[in-house]
Amino acid sequence: MSTSDITAEVETEPKRPGSSRVGLIVPSSNTTMETELPELFRRQTEATGHKYTFHSARAGMKNVNREELLAMVGKAADCAEAVSDADVDVIAYACLVAVMAQGPEAHVESERVLGEAAAGNGHPAPVTSSAGALVRTLQGIGARKVAMVTPYMKPLTSMVVDYIEGAGISVLDATSLEVDDNLAVGCLDPQNLPDIARRLKREGADAIVLSACVQMPSLPAVQAVEEEFGLPVITAATATTYEILKSLGHQPVISGAGRLLSGMLVADNSKV
Repeated sequence: MSTSDITAEVETEPKRPGSSRVGLIVPSSNTTMETELPELFRRQTEATGHKYTFHSARAGMKNVNREELLAMVGKAADCAEAVSDADVDVIAYACLVAVMAQGPEAHVESERVLGEAAAGNGHPAPVTSSAGALVRTLQGIGARKVAMVTPYMKPLTSMVVDYIEGAGISVLDATSLEVDDNLAVGCLDPQNLPDIARRLKREGADAIVLSACVQMPSLPAVQAVEEEFGLPVITAATATTYEILKSLGHQPVISGAGRLLSGMLVADNSKV
């Protein structure tokens, strides 16, 4: 079940005028989504006055390897049911590579299963996944070729490349930082990302994926990299934020996080 399918099933009137509850499903070792997303939505609140609160469920995962990722997948539905107890307005499954490890277009089935878990618990809510959000956002802005940075070991990066290319988007270059401890990924310095991006093969690229991982911090670098290269800069976190806002029916007006979240990027590509 897609995000739009589930959205159609929920109430059209806001349950809490002036405020929205965002449910997050994150790996137990994730330290970034619960910092970057609240900061992004703080900026949205600053611009609009609408408030957002965050309510998380955690699935065990310490090391970023195929075995632990697949084990986490088995816990995701229980997490969706648990977080729906908070009567959230939208649920975001924030582990991109855990979904992609399941094979091409796995986000479609994953979002359906999580949506059914929430609905079965009596609290239906639209569901997005970071994997689906990244792919759909790139497709939505008309990005046919991208260059990408990941923190993963090379085999996992290759898997992410295959997944994105399976969605019709060519990956011109992908840098692997080769960090497998998820806590260590969360400690990577985002100020290093501009220099890493400079070493990417960007000729012919329509966009840069500055962090193809919800755990690798990137927010402080997004605007600077976008301004330096003149290309849209997307991350797993900004794409997820964009889809959360879409699910809630809210126009993004977030400053300092790239054109996508300023509300300008999709409008710029609407004529293509």
